[in-house]
Amino acid sequence: MGNNTIEDIGCCGAFCGTCKVKKEKACIGCKLGYNNGERDLAKAKCKMKICCITKNIDTCADCKELNSCPIIQDFFNKNGYKYHKYKEAIYYIVEYGYKDFLDQTIKWTMQYGKYEKEKT
Repeated sequence: MGNNTIEDIGCCGAFCGTCKVKKEKACIGCKLGYNNGERDLAKAKCKMKICCITKNIDTCADCKELNSCPIIQDFFNKNGYKYHKYKEAIYYIVEYGYKDFLDQTIKWTMQYGKYEKEKT
């Protein structure tokens, strides 16, 4: 799995482990700092982040309301290739789990990438 962890996965499915800004420590990711009081959830703007942290889940892949949630489904339906890839990531995690997803990310150079394992 390399050094990639669940903390490198955004609530929406974006993979932050390849992010230059995060690697340069200018960003700590979307989830760190809320549980220990370093960051204030009331100031967060991302609805998915607020929801995941409030529900104490790692990503939207862990939510039983994933398929009916207007917040994440509206996000996935935005125009842009990356939204399709974030959706693909979340549903990959649902099907194969975090370990397999993180194994896939080792070769990625962006916040999304190709999957060597065919999804069923």
